[in-house]
Parts: sequence; C-alpha cells; structure tokens
Amino acid sequence: MARIYQTRDWTDQLSPSLQEFELLALETYAHLPGEFRKLTGEIVIQIAEFPTDEIMDDLALETPFDLLGLFEGRGIAERWNPSTGEGPNRVTLYRRAILDYWAENEETLGDIVAHVLIHEIGHHFGLSDDDMAQIEENAETRP
Repeated sequence: MARIYQTRDWTDQLSPSLQEFELLALETYAHLPGEFRKLTGEIVIQIAEFPTDEIMDDLALETPFDLLGLFEGRGIAERWNPSTGEGPNRVTLYRRAILDYWAENEETLGDIVAHVLIHEIGHHFGLSDDDMAQIEENAETRP
C-alpha cells in the first residue's frame, strides 16, 4: 500500500561535504562564548574524513570511527615554555566519525560539532567537564 507522509523532504539531501562541514565548524566556533575563544588564541580548525594511520596507531584506536576530533598544539600548561617554529594550535574534526555519531544519536549536527570543539579545546586548557558544560549552555544559538 502506497502512503504519503508529511515529513521533511530528505529525497534530495546529501550529507555535508568537507567544505560545508568546515563552514559549519567555523560558524559554530564563532558562536562560542568570547571568553572561551580568547583562551584558545590563534587556532586552526580543519576537517578530515578520518584520522591518519599514524594517529590511529599513536592513540591505539580500533577503528577510525572511535575519534571525533583531535587537539594538537600547546595547552595552558605548556604555554610557559616558548618555542620557535611551531604553528598555531589546531583542532581537527573527523567528518565521517561525527556523521556516524549523529546518525546514532538524537542530537543536532551543530550541537555535536560544538561539543567536540569545546571538549577538544577545553581539556587542553585545563577546563573541567562542568566548565565545558557551562560553555555549551552559554553558546549562542544559531539561526
């Protein structure tokens, strides 16, 4: 029996591309509280499909879906030790793992991206889980 449902039209929708995902991440970061963004200083946000084999080995990951994001750089504990030749701190979000998580949970994609950004950055700057939960609550809602 054929039925027509009044649901959101998914028939021509695609998952976000790497470029769209990067724009989502940058917009999400821009809506985080200013005090939090100040803490991060100059930071690069990049998107990759999956972690590299080297990262997989270093973190002893069983599958590339085990890692949603990764902070690379110097947190607050290392800031006292200036070094030369280092680039800015960087957060890599892993698109496929995040999309897989999104498909399995009842959260918006934007909320997941915000959560991963806050936690990847926050842990390296000495923030507690309670601090990061407060930052998530204070993040501006996007239109």
